[in-house]
Amino acid sequence: MTGRGADEATPPKFLGRLPMKWVAFFLLVVQTVAAVLVLRVSRLPTKSDDGASRQYLNTTAVTMAELVKLVAGVLIVCGENRWSILATGRVLNAAICHSPIAMLQVGVPAVLYTLQNNLIFVALSNLSGAVYQVTYQFKILTTAVLSVLILHKRLPLVKWVALLILTGGVAIISLPSGDSTTSHGNLNQGNPVIGLIAVFSACLTSGFAGVYLEKILKETPVSIWVRNIQLALYGTVLAVLGAYWNDGDKIQQYGFFQGYNVIVWSAVLLQALGGLIVAAVLKYADNILKCFGNALSIVLSCFVSWWVIGDFVPSTSFSVGAALVLTATFLYTAEPVAVAQAWRNVAACFEKYPGHGRTPHFSPVSTTDVDEAVELSETGDEDRLRGEWCDKRS
Repeated sequence: MTGRGADEATPPKFLGRLPMKWVAFFLLVVQTVAAVLVLRVSRLPTKSDDGASRQYLNTTAVTMAELVKLVAGVLIVCGENRWSILATGRVLNAAICHSPIAMLQVGVPAVLYTLQNNLIFVALSNLSGAVYQVTYQFKILTTAVLSVLILHKRLPLVKWVALLILTGGVAIISLPSGDSTTSHGNLNQGNPVIGLIAVFSACLTSGFAGVYLEKILKETPVSIWVRNIQLALYGTVLAVLGAYWNDGDKIQQYGFFQGYNVIVWSAVLLQALGGLIVAAVLKYADNILKCFGNALSIVLSCFVSWWVIGDFVPSTSFSVGAALVLTATFLYTAEPVAVAQAWRNVAACFEKYPGHGRTPHFSPVSTTDVDEAVELSETGDEDRLRGEWCDKRS
């Protein structure tokens, strides 16, 4: 089953009222903003027992976040099985030990994300920061294109316009300030062709990994929490290898948990929570909506930093980029519900009197009509929505 499955025909509700995809989207935005702010505070060095100021290692924090996701997934599966260790063991044994093909499928995005990180390193080694930040935003468009090709999604023109606006908005926000561009723009001596190939390859890798993971989550009957356990197993192994490969000497000298405190542990927990929420977004929404959530989180994080922490001053380019992100988010998420509710404000509702100079007027739209349109839009069947409304208004 591809594209619009049974789950999308009757969208799951939270507490029987709220669509799960919007609950997951809201949680993603809140979690990302909180994680960004806590991570910024956590980078302040802490004094160790020997009196030296020392930061924690990013690689160990990633490892602990993956381990927390693994433990959280096991606990949730155990809760689903009424806290029966025997029943939980049977579920995990079936999902891990007796499902080699499923485990290999889940391993594909894990390997692709690792490849993506290496491609990003190559890109940064051969491109200026500004060029990298702008070109890397094409991952939004590659994600949309791959969603259409692999998942057979149908995106109307207004959503493609929203995606283009979002790409431009995030690119503008990501641009460094004029001073930093001037002072560091000529320091890079790498090969721009290799850098561009690497960054576009990273965009394709990122898009394909996300879409492939979405396909697995939506088209197989396995619980989302079991999938999280499978993903966390790969993530934990890769994170441990990365930690000892990159920071093995520091870990041996100062310990795995060097620089850890309450704030660092809070950052780890938020990162782990983010992994669980992203899986929920892919399950109940899609990768494209996740892109909008991430972009909206960037804007909100900057505003919170400016309003609360005071370490960020919005520039003109940031304001323009933020406006584009908000506009794109509205265009993408409000259609087609907003079209139905604001039908009297669009050209399709115009009925002109014959003759020159007549004033156009709107056909009345009842509350019942709008409710019917909203109900249809929640099924995801946009073609049926437009068809029934065209018939109704003709």
